Amino acid sequence: MEDRQILQRHGPDVESEIELIGDEFREGFEAVERIGGPAVTVFGSARIGESDPIYAQARKVGHGLAKAGFAVVTGGGPGAMEAANRGAKDAGGRSVGFNIELPHEQRANPYLDLEVTFRHFYARKVMLVKAAEGFVMMPGGFGTLDEMFEALTLIQTGKLLHFPVVLFGSEHWRGLIRWWEEKLLHERMISPSDLELVVLTDDPAETVETILACFERRCSHVVAAPHKADGQ
Repeated sequence: MEDRQILQRHGPDVESEIELIGDEFREGFEAVERIGGPAVTVFGSARIGESDPIYAQARKVGHGLAKAGFAVVTGGGPGAMEAANRGAKDAGGRSVGFNIELPHEQRANPYLDLEVTFRHFYARKVMLVKAAEGFVMMPGGFGTLDEMFEALTLIQTGKLLHFPVVLFGSEHWRGLIRWWEEKLLHERMISPSDLELVVLTDDPAETVETILACFERRCSHVVAAPHKADGQ
């Protein structure tokens, strides 16, 4: 059942659709468990080709993340997603794709060790977040923006730990950040600390270092935390 049919005023049989959605979530959760280690989710445009500089940069990012010990998770499609998965494979790392059925544009790329294709965007989006120790936003369109703002909202509201959100490509992202500063912050629609949720870079190595440093700090904090008995 397509999302469009569910969202129509006169939708499908509710009980059967709930069951199908539940099955899809179960399959997704099981796939996340099979990743078997820390992972980083990389987002980006499906519409770029192999000759685009963004493709080369995303491939470097995927390679660096895999070398640092992270599985690389993407939306499983072509473009920047394919490049990141390909980079992970180049480095001998774990490459994961959570794909989505679309009438155009989206096909599973050939560089995946683990692949699940979803019919519902919301189930897929949960898995892209659930699997992650950090997020990398390569240049992209509406889908990438959607994922970025959802990640930032989850972090801002405390639904997620403060994972790093790396915006890769200063030329692509700087105008949006300037709008946050000059419009949203000026009108007190966000807080100054909200601007600190993102890191802007053009360097694949800095991308990896940012995520790795945050992951190591979080792990050391967990190890150092005193054990509390139940009820304390």
